[in-house]
Parts: sequence; C-alpha cells; structure tokens
Amino acid sequence: MIRVLSLICLLFTPVALRAEGPTVFAASSLKTALDLIAEDYGAATGQTVTLSYAGTSALARQIQFGAPADLYISANAEWMDVLQEQALILPESRVDLLGNRLVLIGPAGAAPIDMAAPLPQGRIAMALVEAVPAGIYGKAALESLGLWDAAEPNVVQTDNVRAALALVALGEAQLGVVYASDAVAEPRVTVLAEFPADSHPPIVYPAAIVAPGKPEARAFLDHLAGPQARAVFDAQGFLPLTD
Repeated sequence: MIRVLSLICLLFTPVALRAEGPTVFAASSLKTALDLIAEDYGAATGQTVTLSYAGTSALARQIQFGAPADLYISANAEWMDVLQEQALILPESRVDLLGNRLVLIGPAGAAPIDMAAPLPQGRIAMALVEAVPAGIYGKAALESLGLWDAAEPNVVQTDNVRAALALVALGEAQLGVVYASDAVAEPRVTVLAEFPADSHPPIVYPAAIVAPGKPEARAFLDHLAGPQARAVFDAQGFLPLTD
C-alpha cells in the first residue's frame, strides 16, 4: 500500500507544483518578444504565462464580452481608453510600456525605396486600416506623404499586422506596412523605407491590468517594465519610452 501511495504522489506532484500565471491579451506585433519574455519569466518564477495574440481591437472586444484576460497590452491608446471608460481595466495600473516605428517592407534582398516617389506597382499588405492600429498608422502615413490615393487600390487588408507581414514573407504581396519590430522578427523580409515619425500619430503600447485584478498580473506587468524584459524588447526593435 505504501508503494502504491508513493507512486500516486509521484504522478500527481508535478501538476500540483505547476503554478498558474496570468493570461495576457497582447497585440500581435508583440508576439516574438513576449514569447521570449514569458519563457524566461516562467523559468524564473515557476508560473505559466498564457499568451493570446490578435489585433488590438479584436482583443478589446473579447474583453468587453467577458473573455478571461488578466493583462491587456494594446498597440494604441484609443482601445485602452475604451476599456478604461467601461471600467474594465484598473486605471492606476495603466502604463505606456513601449514605442515602435512604422516601416515599408518587401522581400529579402529588395532594394530600398524613395518615399518621395510613387510606390512600385504590386499588392500592399496592411492590417485593417480602419480598425487595427498598424493599419490606422499606415494609412495616416501614406496620406501624409500623398501616396494613399494611388496605393489604396493595391492594398490587401489583414486582421492583424503579423498577417500582413506573413503575406510579404510568403511572396503573396510585394510590399507591406508593418512595425519595425515585425521586420526584425521575419528574416524573409527587408525594410525598404522608414516612415517619418511625424507622418503618423506616435506609436505607443499601453498596458493595464484587467479588472478586478490578479496579483499575478501585477507581478508580470512589473517584470515587463524591468531591465530583463526591456533588453528583449530592445533586441526585437521596439523603442523605449522616456519617463
């Protein structure tokens, strides 16, 4: 009997020791960096961080409908504002975590493009230009440079920025408008040009704990703002924000 009980304890102990960490809803552009950070965090704390990626607007709507998120990281302030107005996040936890740049990409090895000239012919992959931050920023930048009217018929819209990145990487679009961090994450594309910072609204990633709030979410958010996570974000092409 003692031997049987010992065997049962051995079978179930690993499950009992596995700690459940926060569930994080994050903009698709954060995937590569957050996957690395969550893996390191889990190894250090024993907590499993559950990560769910999609377009910022889609994630916000899921939270509105009661999806079990503990931490929300948006790619723009507007959707975070919506959740704050509906008391779905803890306002005191809200922090502007990161910045980014907007770039035009093409297949690996393609030559740089002069943004003062019309864009080359071909399909242009962009996230949804009226709903997803990367698409909204991209449309604003093209309009600012006087390129949108000619480009619009060639634009292929996707649900999120990583889907736009994939179209260029797979050769299904000749150009794409994505974040600089996306280009870093995908070796099959190259940056053809960087959009001027003043051609679009500032790209900021706010993060906040989803109400009512879990201690695990607070601990992970603190980690995201710390030096170890910052080093990963920097390496992946994100921009630090000055205090």
